[in-house]
Amino acid sequence: MSQQRQLHLGAFMRPVSIHTGAWRYPGAIPDANFNFAAIRQFARKLEAGKFDAFFMADHLGVLNMPVEALRRSHTVTSFEPFTLLSALAGATERIGLVATASTTFDEPFHVARRFASLDHLSGGRAGWNVVTTSNPESAKNFGFEVQPDHSGRYGRAREFYDVVTGLWDSFAEDAFVCDAESGIYFNPARMHVLDHKGPHFSVRGPLNIARPPQGWPVIFQAGASDPGRQLAAETAEVVFAAGSNLAAAKSFYSDVKGRMIPIGRNPDHLKILPAALVVVGDTVEQAKAKRAHLDSLVHYESGIHSLCGMLDHDVSGFDPDGPLPEIPDTNASKTSREMLVTQARQYNLTIRQLAAKAGSYAGLAFVGTPASIADEMAQWLEERGADGFVVMFPYLPKGLDDFVDRVVPELQRRGIFRKDYQGTTLRDHFGLPRPGNRFF
Repeated sequence: MSQQRQLHLGAFMRPVSIHTGAWRYPGAIPDANFNFAAIRQFARKLEAGKFDAFFMADHLGVLNMPVEALRRSHTVTSFEPFTLLSALAGATERIGLVATASTTFDEPFHVARRFASLDHLSGGRAGWNVVTTSNPESAKNFGFEVQPDHSGRYGRAREFYDVVTGLWDSFAEDAFVCDAESGIYFNPARMHVLDHKGPHFSVRGPLNIARPPQGWPVIFQAGASDPGRQLAAETAEVVFAAGSNLAAAKSFYSDVKGRMIPIGRNPDHLKILPAALVVVGDTVEQAKAKRAHLDSLVHYESGIHSLCGMLDHDVSGFDPDGPLPEIPDTNASKTSREMLVTQARQYNLTIRQLAAKAGSYAGLAFVGTPASIADEMAQWLEERGADGFVVMFPYLPKGLDDFVDRVVPELQRRGIFRKDYQGTTLRDHFGLPRPGNRFF
């Protein structure tokens, strides 16, 4: 008998809820996105629920929307990921700590050093979400007037990855002898100088920190475009996916894992986790009512400008009750744009309806009872649409508590989710091998 597949769970925590109306929901902590005491409470609750990872997304600027919409957004203020996760490393013991770091507006040496430090501080629980930064307004915070083109960003990202991982391999495991009697602190023969010279970067090295406890922090990636899928197949160990239905998710799953085989990677060494908003009720009807009330808290002005930002095109001047016009190509994120355009064409949605989706959450949602949610998650797992999920909570703390206290026990009862951690590192949680040092 084949062993039952096991579900992996990450928590999307920046903003603490992606839903625009979350901070307004009755019982929610309005300032949770910038409240360390609350976030520490959430992280400990997630750890009690045996989640694989706490995932910290990031924006390198406020979102590109007019101030009339921005004033209603809880994303305007948020902690810098490394600072927050370093603090959470001391407040937790097992849960993985995943931070986003941009390959477009950062340097490989900085990123390599920060993640190596976080991995050491946390005892091997760090993960790097490799992003190319889709928000065009971010470029203006780094001396650029326009966003670098999409393909160019991915070319830089691939080389960036090579440099960062090369820097993590600067020292052999036994380099630091710390021999007080001889006065030898480390063995220079066990140090590698990278001396990288490529199209985008010139980095000498070595990194001035010992090799991370995990060898390398776990590599996460979230792009769904063709270059994004190829980068995932070549480099990623966990992929945050955006499948809005099981058929699309299965296609993405098989495509990305299929790309790994020709380049000599084991598909089992990549975990694919679609993002999912989860709303729990005593009945399906109650859960749907919660979702409806949550969506009602999103103002049209917020929704329409969220839509414009996701499309990277201003549609606010068109008839709200008319169809979505043809949208020109863009250098912004392809994934969210294509998802919305597809939904608009498939379901004949008006701009007003699309704005409601964009301002709330337009992607995959499990809305129901603990049993019905577990049924759906199990189906996605067994039919190879997912290896797990990045869970987004409708509001906090109650939405998180509902999932940990009610859904997790149901998943455990079915034997598809752990009752306790089996190791101490993030690689242990995901069942991923420790990478060897390419130089030693």
